[in-house]
Formats: sequence, C-alpha cells, structure tokens
Amino acid sequence: MEFKDYYAVLGLERTVAQDEIKRAYRKLARKYHPDVSKEPDAEVRFKEVAEAYEALKDVEKRAAYDEVANRYKRGQDFNPPPGWNSGFEFTGGPEGDSQDFSHSDFFESLFGYRAAGARGAHGRGHRAGEDHHAKVQIDLQDAYRGGRRSISLRVPRIDASGRPIIEERHLEVNIPKGIRDGQHLRLAGQGGPGQGDAPAGDLYLEIAFAPHPHFRVDGRDVYLDLPVAPWEAALGAGVTVKTPDGSVQLTVPPGSSAGRKLRLKGRGLPSAPPGDLYAVLSIRLPPADTPTAQDAYRRMAEAFGDFQPRPALEA
Repeated sequence: MEFKDYYAVLGLERTVAQDEIKRAYRKLARKYHPDVSKEPDAEVRFKEVAEAYEALKDVEKRAAYDEVANRYKRGQDFNPPPGWNSGFEFTGGPEGDSQDFSHSDFFESLFGYRAAGARGAHGRGHRAGEDHHAKVQIDLQDAYRGGRRSISLRVPRIDASGRPIIEERHLEVNIPKGIRDGQHLRLAGQGGPGQGDAPAGDLYLEIAFAPHPHFRVDGRDVYLDLPVAPWEAALGAGVTVKTPDGSVQLTVPPGSSAGRKLRLKGRGLPSAPPGDLYAVLSIRLPPADTPTAQDAYRRMAEAFGDFQPRPALEA
C-alpha cells in the first residue's frame, strides 16, 4: 500500500498550526472543485484534498496520523503496525455517520471506524458532552480472569502555538471475565464535559487482544500450535500444555499427523457456554547435527524404506 503524505497534498509543513489546515483546504477545494475547475484532473485532486483535510482537521486524527508518519521511511510499502492506534482517545462514539465520499485504502487502514458526531441535547445553554472512544489492548489472560486494570490513554490537545500535543490520562477499568475482541466497554461520564448543568459524555473502549506469541483467538475459541516429536505423534504421548488459564495434561493419540486439532472442551474464553481450546499439532524434527543423530536418521530410512512421503505428487 502506498503511503499518503496528507501534508504534501495540502501544501503544508508538518509543523503547521491547526487553524492553517482549514485555510489551505478551502483554497484548494475552490481550485479543484469539479463544478468550477478547468484542471483536467480536478475531480481526483478534489477527492485527495478532501481526504487529507478529513485526516488532519481533527486534532485527534492528526496526532494519530503523525504517529504513523513518524515511523514511515520513504520508499517502503506501507502497512499500519499492529495496534498502532491503541490508546488514542478520539471524539465520537464507536459508530456514527460516514462521510459522503469514498476514502482510499490508506485512509481506511488508519481510520476504519466511522467518525460519529456529537450526541448532545441542545437548548438553554446546556448541552451534554460528546462521547469519546478509544481502542485499548489487553492481555488474553485478562479476558480469562477479568478484574480491575489500569489503562493509559493518549489525549491529543492543541498547545498555545496551535499545534497538536499528546497528554496522558489514566483510568481504572473493570474488565469483565470473558470479554471478547472487538467488544466495547462504556464508561459513563468519562467522555467530553457537558455545558452548564448537562452531563458529561461517555467513553467507549474498544477491546483488542494484544498479540500473543502462542495463542490466537477466533470468537470464543482459542488456538495453540503445539509442536510434538515424531515419536510422540506416531506412538502417542501425554504432554503438558500451558493455557491462558493454567496448565493441563493433553493426550496425543497414536498415529497423529501434522495439522490435527485436539480439542480441550471449555478451555476457550469464558462464556455461557465457554469456548474451546484447540491444540493444532506440528511435528518438530530433531536436528541431524551429530554423527549419532545422522546414524539414527539412516536407520529410520532403512526401517521405513517403503514409505512414500509424497504420494499425491507421484501419482
């Protein structure tokens, strides 16, 4: 995917003050508007300018975009790092109205959510605060056990010079046991402040599981790639398997092959009913790095001289 330099699209430096972004957009929008422009590529340029403005007009989106842009090296293919936007607090709830033009794949990869407008009751100088949302990562073990956790959110603000800065705020959050990836937690009154006597908005936390070196999650089910020795797969064995909720003893049936799924019922994410944990077998070969090991492989080759490892290719 090609990286888009939204500042360059608007003809701006990255250090520009926030109020300059709107002025640059208005100037270019007039220049390239398809109804008035004589430029041959006016429609394409107008969409590029509109998308750049959409990404930079809000201090929250701009700060998040700057974070990704600072990691990008010119000439590289772009893919958002996993969890790149975790912890950023954005204005708007988890869902809302989308813009009336289609965004590029680049924009969608960064801001795939649909930015919501303010929810507030108007009148008499009172208006409820805006809802906010943020994506936060938790460990898989937190979903198994639940409990109270401390989280840190990065909150973009405008400094005295009109440029975005990042402040942090810390919250204590109750993680429900069995919460799933993609679910939202609502923290009442933790969004934007209300006007007058109106209540503050709410904060919606979208839960994402932090990448785990061994486990992957699909709905309520959890998967583990379990290496076994060739003799364990051939003869059967009892192996100890570490799960997010403690160790269990698992029986590998004789004659197992790579890719076989062994189900541990009820060992997935807690729920009603609970998910399952699947151990997916892979066969780990010992290295032939000593004369003794090499002799052992030669004896195996002699013992299984009629074995055909690639029957489908040889048919």
